Amino acid sequence: MSAALHQPSAAQRARNAYRRRQTVLSVLVAAASTAAIGTLLAVTVTGAPGWERVRQTFLDPQIARDALPRVLTGLWLNVRLLVCCAIGALLLGLLIAVLRTLRGPVFFPVRALAAGYTYTFRGLPLIIVLYLFAFGVPGLRVEGTPSVLVLGGLALILTYGGYLAEVFRAGIESVHPSQLAAARSLGLSYRQAMRHVVLPQAVRRVAPPLLNDVVALQKDVGLISLAGPIDAVRAAQLASAQTFNYTPYIVAGVLFVLLAIPLIAVTDQVTLRAARRQSGG
Repeated sequence: MSAALHQPSAAQRARNAYRRRQTVLSVLVAAASTAAIGTLLAVTVTGAPGWERVRQTFLDPQIARDALPRVLTGLWLNVRLLVCCAIGALLLGLLIAVLRTLRGPVFFPVRALAAGYTYTFRGLPLIIVLYLFAFGVPGLRVEGTPSVLVLGGLALILTYGGYLAEVFRAGIESVHPSQLAAARSLGLSYRQAMRHVVLPQAVRRVAPPLLNDVVALQKDVGLISLAGPIDAVRAAQLASAQTFNYTPYIVAGVLFVLLAIPLIAVTDQVTLRAARRQSGG
């Protein structure tokens, strides 16, 4: 009853009205500045002497419509490759991170091998790893050699596994040792303590950087075209070679951006939630 009878004071009503006016003003200013900058950029680009030639070479609507079906078909390969490589890289990175955090002198060779792996594949350019796997491994002529697509996917998994391993390791080491000690004191084995106590906290803390690496992987799966499979980039390359026009590449780029938007939105949301949780908000 008292809550229903409560009325804000005149000063509070004035503050609320002022905040509403400031919010509306901020939105209007942001819209006006965005429109002004967009108009300036459009006038600058379209007014350039070579704009017409660039438009015909990169932004031909007819060529874009003709190339879209083939590029979309190739993009489906990129999507499947992204899912497989993301899962493989996450599992491999988690395994390497756990191996690098093992304690005791008996595990030194394991830690050394895991550290050597992360140093090697974090230092090697991805394009070199792709060439080594896609062209070097088949050159051995070993029976049962996987296809070039599988070898390219392994190159992506090994490269990103090195990055994700360091992210996971940072998360594991951020968990206070008392957490592990408390779990062991309750009778849990080291493996059980890592599985039920340490890893859940570690993964939750490093979720934003993990998702950022997945977004980066989403772009780099397009490099598989260097090995020959007909993905979106390769399909755009073939269409461009037929028309002597670069518009198919723009189509592929737009599709990659559209594919990345949901991942980026999820990453931003997880990052925001993590920041609120750390600040206690």
